[in-house]
Amino acid sequence: MERSAQRLGRALVVIVDDRAAHGENEDTAGPLMTELLEEAGFIVDGTVVVHADTVAIRNALNTAVIGGADLVITVGGTGVSPRDVTPDATAGVLDRPIPGIGEALRSSGLAAGAVDAGISRGLVGVSGSTLVVNLAGSRSAVRDGMATLSGLVPFVIGELSGLEEAQA
Repeated sequence: MERSAQRLGRALVVIVDDRAAHGENEDTAGPLMTELLEEAGFIVDGTVVVHADTVAIRNALNTAVIGGADLVITVGGTGVSPRDVTPDATAGVLDRPIPGIGEALRSSGLAAGAVDAGISRGLVGVSGSTLVVNLAGSRSAVRDGMATLSGLVPFVIGELSGLEEAQA
């Protein structure tokens, strides 16, 4: 195992895409997200593809938190259409929101030309000791999102790890 992977921890990717969940389209965001997370030093436990359904999304997030993931990133379902329910599902899982990171993702996404990132309702916050991040579904939103998160996520995970050690 790489030293950076040991330091940053475990991640899980949740893809919110009705067509991919039905097998109609191939999931291309999951492999990209996994590659970017591994490059950043995470061990990726896997990718879960779910329907744009509040209960399915919430179940995937709760499973990641209970499973001890340090980071869970959702991709997709953050926009303004009636099927975009990822932020609504995420809100029910978060213990503490971190709105500044969500704003940074929207700002950098819009500046990079990822319109879906700019209008995203995506949330970022902490559930237990897991950092939860909602990203918009386009490949450019995923790439830009990871570029924005690269300097922030290690700090937040370090803070969460420090809290666990202080409580022990």
